[in-house]
Amino acid sequence: MSLVKTVALCQRYEDRDILKDINLEVARGEVFALIGPTGAGKTTLLRLLDLLDTPASGSIYFDGLEASRSDKLRLKIRRRMSFVLQKPVVFNTSVYDNIAYGLKWRGLARSSLQQRVHRILDMVGLSNGKDRNARTLSGGEAQRVAIARAIATEPELLLLDEPTANLDPNSTARIEELVSDIIQQHNTTIIMATHDIAQGQRLADRMGVLINGEVHQIGAATELFTSPENKEVARFVGMENIIDGVVAASEAGLVSLDINGKSIEALSDYPAGARVYACIRPEDITLSPSSAPSSARNSFRGRITRLTTVGALTRIEIDCGFSLITVVTTQSAQEMDLTKDKPLYATFKATAVHVLKRG
Repeated sequence: MSLVKTVALCQRYEDRDILKDINLEVARGEVFALIGPTGAGKTTLLRLLDLLDTPASGSIYFDGLEASRSDKLRLKIRRRMSFVLQKPVVFNTSVYDNIAYGLKWRGLARSSLQQRVHRILDMVGLSNGKDRNARTLSGGEAQRVAIARAIATEPELLLLDEPTANLDPNSTARIEELVSDIIQQHNTTIIMATHDIAQGQRLADRMGVLINGEVHQIGAATELFTSPENKEVARFVGMENIIDGVVAASEAGLVSLDINGKSIEALSDYPAGARVYACIRPEDITLSPSSAPSSARNSFRGRITRLTTVGALTRIEIDCGFSLITVVTTQSAQEMDLTKDKPLYATFKATAVHVLKRG
């Protein structure tokens, strides 16, 4: 049985729909990531799951119990979960007391409390700073205190809202390592919201894509990245090449797509005449100065229209009669002497093309 389940969950603020018909199931011990752009409704959904807010309609179940049955049950369920906000909240007291706060409130015996707090301080790497005022900590340290305080009560469900937002790379890595430790050591069920797709991929068992208040797709990271179910998900997970086309021919699962008079071969069961999108991840396209023999079924001569270098990677836009975007290492771009207007060949396999129906 799932630990958390929502049925037709909706939320409205004034006259605006924030969440629409959210149906989720998260198993006990699972790590589930809600990914989506800023403003998609991720925080609103977490607040509903934490029972801080009341939904406009729909139901929330925790361990089989419908949370709205009574205020007493609602409070009882809330004591079995913890919520870490995007902006860490710390009290104006020592790191030790911040972590001990929830345990004192629950009446844990002094010796057990001290033992648990010291164990968690060690786990989050703050043992040497236990006497510091939490308000003097860096953003990353404050987030570790907030997470430590949340797990001190040993919740069955831990809700994390953008746990590394606005943190530097080192602090982000430290928080992700801490979350991984919680997953491995405590088998805690975690629902985390993040706009960082790679973070969700690193930490979660499954991910749900939330866009404009609607869950568009749920699945393993590989499934979302390679087989998005619609254009919105494809765009969000980084399929920058989303090309309008029509199925010109279809036979035994192999299709030829007409793209502005050019032909792209792909694997699909759509029939001839179907209006589709050809979706190709930039990293699945290879570049070469000449049309060399290859097992790839798609190779197009084009010219570079734009290059954008960001650190170790260079993003390249190519006009092949239709636009293609690919990414190579900056070192490779330099070795190939890639410059604007330079002609080259863009090649990709039929298996690299994900075909979506369009209206």
